[in-house]
Amino acid sequence: MRLAELESRRVAVWGCGREGRAALAVLRRRFPDKPLTLFCREDEAHALDDGAVRVVAREPDVEALRDFDIVIRSPGISPYRSPVPEACAAGVCFTSGTALWFGERPHERVIGVTGTKGKSTTAALIAHLARALGVRTALAGNIGLPLLDLIDAEAALWVIELSSFQTGEAGPLAVGVVTNLYEEHLDWHGSRERYAADKLRLADAARTLVVNARQPELLARTAGHPQRVLFGGERGWHVHDGALYRDAVRIAALDATLRLPGAHNAQNACAALAALGAAGVLDDAAAERAAVRALGEFRGLPHRLQVLGERDARTWIDDSISTTPEATLAALDSVAGREVTVIVGGHDRGLDWSGFARAVAPRSALRIVAQGRSGPRIASVLRAHEVRCAVDEVADLAAAVARARATGAAGGIVLLSPGAPSFDQFRDYAERGREFARLAGFDPAAIGEIAGLGVA
Repeated sequence: MRLAELESRRVAVWGCGREGRAALAVLRRRFPDKPLTLFCREDEAHALDDGAVRVVAREPDVEALRDFDIVIRSPGISPYRSPVPEACAAGVCFTSGTALWFGERPHERVIGVTGTKGKSTTAALIAHLARALGVRTALAGNIGLPLLDLIDAEAALWVIELSSFQTGEAGPLAVGVVTNLYEEHLDWHGSRERYAADKLRLADAARTLVVNARQPELLARTAGHPQRVLFGGERGWHVHDGALYRDAVRIAALDATLRLPGAHNAQNACAALAALGAAGVLDDAAAERAAVRALGEFRGLPHRLQVLGERDARTWIDDSISTTPEATLAALDSVAGREVTVIVGGHDRGLDWSGFARAVAPRSALRIVAQGRSGPRIASVLRAHEVRCAVDEVADLAAAVARARATGAAGGIVLLSPGAPSFDQFRDYAERGREFARLAGFDPAAIGEIAGLGVA
């Protein structure tokens, strides 16, 4: 859908987060006299300072939606849940900022990145490496900058992070990247199967598809793609015996190449290099060497295994971005060999923690503090699996930090890696991470924002 198609139609925007505000801003610039309606929560209504927009501070029902031809829906609003299906049946057309951007810019060279975990880091790595090679690159999407904010920007390469809420709205893509596939967002998608299917709609839009060779399910689901590139296995970019390889060629020692901690971040680096190769950016040996050197200059993103520092004889690490049990396991693997107190729990989406419990069952140099709405369920699963480590159950993040400070081993690590969203207590994972920093005794303002967004 093109923006021009909205000019003579009755249009509403649903949601007043970043995406909703970006949509309103573009519509106001393109059609300054057009009547617009915003549906939002009561606590969002104050975020808009535009008297020309009619604000309805409640979730719309079918009757309210039927007053419009087109509704621009924010990503967090599921198309599978009422009243969206009923409104569609009544003839209302739903679109999104992502779909509108691709409608306006169908000929851009785009690398779209998705995955249950690692997509933000991988997208930021791709942009960082491309810029190091002199390519004017845009970094946007789910990572924190709505595409519509860059509707008039120019770049030689677009690196766009896409959540599972957005993958079906993207395309065409020069390259699609799927970092991995686990269970997540069941409350939005309705089932694990639908989540996987929605996530992999990215493959339909991608001319070349880059996927993780270490995931059998992902390989099976993408086997029919006509132009598939693998990373993480013996073919393509992978890590073996502490070194970075391309196919059978040893490129560099990993510890001299990558500053990011953890095996999962090494996989993210492999995904980034594979994506740039597929996009034609690593077109000779000199470019490849320059990209590998630039890996060492990438410092990572906030709230992703971010070491805050030492307080009370403990090292505090913020991994608030972790919203699945698998992400928490990856975080624990990155600090293997240390005494760790890990804080888990948050908004309960009903994810299965039994695999996590089996993985940590033999670990004794570990203490788990379960908090938030999902805390009691996580603690119950851990005890049912008779884990060897101590399991504490507290009400919220403040109580979890206090318990970690009181019971964690001196000289050890306190790790916030919740394996769950933040919405039971916080607006988003970033707010949760900043509060963790404050409770631990650090300046939340020092955490910083994601660097590199936009065009450079």
